[in-house]
Amino acid sequence: MPAPAGAAAAAASRAGLERDRAHDARFLSKLEYLNAIGIALSQERDITALLETILIASKNLTRADGGTLYRLVGGKLQFEIVRTDSLSIAMGGSSGNAVPFYPIPLQDKDGRPNYTMIAAYAALTHKTVNIADAYTAEGFDFSGTRNFDKRTGYRSTSFLTVPMKNHEGEIIGVLQLLNAIDPATGRVTTFSEEDQRLAESLASQAAIALTNRLLIQQLEVLFESLIELINTAIDDKSPYTGGHCKRVPVLTMMLAEAAHNASAGVLTAFHMSDKDRYELKIAGLLHDCGKITTPVHVVDKATKLQTIYDRIDLVATRFEALKREAEVEMLRAKLKAIEAHDEESARRAEEAYSAKLAQYDDDREFLRRTNVGSERMKPEDQARVSRIARYEWRNERGETARFLSRDEEENLNIAYGTLNTAEREVINHHIVATIKMLEALPWPRHLANVPEYAGGHHERMDGKGYPKGLTREQMSVQARVMGIADIFEALTARDRPYKSGKTLSESLAILGRFKQNGHIDPDLFDIFVRDKVYLSYAREFLDPEQIDEVDEKAIPGYRP
Repeated sequence: MPAPAGAAAAAASRAGLERDRAHDARFLSKLEYLNAIGIALSQERDITALLETILIASKNLTRADGGTLYRLVGGKLQFEIVRTDSLSIAMGGSSGNAVPFYPIPLQDKDGRPNYTMIAAYAALTHKTVNIADAYTAEGFDFSGTRNFDKRTGYRSTSFLTVPMKNHEGEIIGVLQLLNAIDPATGRVTTFSEEDQRLAESLASQAAIALTNRLLIQQLEVLFESLIELINTAIDDKSPYTGGHCKRVPVLTMMLAEAAHNASAGVLTAFHMSDKDRYELKIAGLLHDCGKITTPVHVVDKATKLQTIYDRIDLVATRFEALKREAEVEMLRAKLKAIEAHDEESARRAEEAYSAKLAQYDDDREFLRRTNVGSERMKPEDQARVSRIARYEWRNERGETARFLSRDEEENLNIAYGTLNTAEREVINHHIVATIKMLEALPWPRHLANVPEYAGGHHERMDGKGYPKGLTREQMSVQARVMGIADIFEALTARDRPYKSGKTLSESLAILGRFKQNGHIDPDLFDIFVRDKVYLSYAREFLDPEQIDEVDEKAIPGYRP
């Protein structure tokens, strides 16, 4: 017996409500997915991964079998990511497969808008295009699509093409989805209005996320270019520091990675994220930016008597004046002896003159060697400089004067190197200037530690460094890493005005003694040797003759 009409209507109503509830549940699920994707897009730093996420999320939302994401580059739509599930096609992104298709121009060769290509049309008109069947649609050129289908046996049917606009309404790309799949039957169907709205919403979020990431990337490039500009300015001021500014960051990252990978010891707790690596890289690039304030004549002081020029030649000229005075004195003594018919006195005058000439020549060469500053001076050599300084000569005004000025005596008696105390303070001030410059910048949170990392590379583990006298416990691992990198680069550098680059064995021996006397971090030094960070760096930056055989067991303080 047939059910009453009222019962049938009620059953139909209940079925309709169930369908509505199911639809609402699916739609709510899609909205939640769309929200989750929006959050994920805002957090993604990698451009390629971001593009891939956009396309895959769009396909999932609309149940599309395939899709393509284009970026607008130089007036053309460039293929970035291509996916077609049923054909197992994956190009671009994490697939590792390059996209072989030519970009789609927005204008033809005559400069007219390219409205025949559906992706170009969407970009030019800022309008979404929803096509039920590419084989029956009019107004667009689908010849390429048909050729693709002929080659693969595929049937391209429904298309949903959405322009991607940034917050200023500018087109930055196009999202194109292909062949919506009916979840109930598994057959190809059209993209619904709901699909279109969801795709447009996701495209809008994606465009903003992509624009923000590109903007951040551009700002990072600009920032690093400004850093390079500072280092170039230092390089142009002095060729002896420009290479240092470039090499220290490289060595810093090499040692930091070795510490990150440590499998034993106290540094196993040290780990770096990509953000940490970028922060350390920037600190390395800026670690000597304060040298832009250092006077060139101090940075480039190749000899002890160099200021604007090397004054050793003036000293050599004075020796010639002393020799002429000695010659005049000898001739007068000899003439007096001859007039007195005293041949013995004349002979002694000549002998004394010859002895003085030999002494002056020896003193002159001694001061030339001393002026170089490549070896530590002995106390007796410093006493000899002071003895020579007290010679008397007649200056350009005809006045009796000290042979060496107080300034010249002080500089020639520098125990090691070419810088006197005042000049070394000027050089050391560069780290104070670096800290002052970096702390004045409004660093974003992910770069907040740059001043500390860059400003700590002249500190010592025992607290005897400068400028703050920090101890090991008060310093970050990154700052301690940079300290070792800074010293090793300076030891091996070939472009210093006062020395040649040391060999690996010489440099490691010095670093080992630095470990023993509390200058550098002991655990980082052991990693530096154990993981042969020094050798990786040497192969890239040192001359072949500097890369000698290293007996690691003989390195002072090294603990395998």
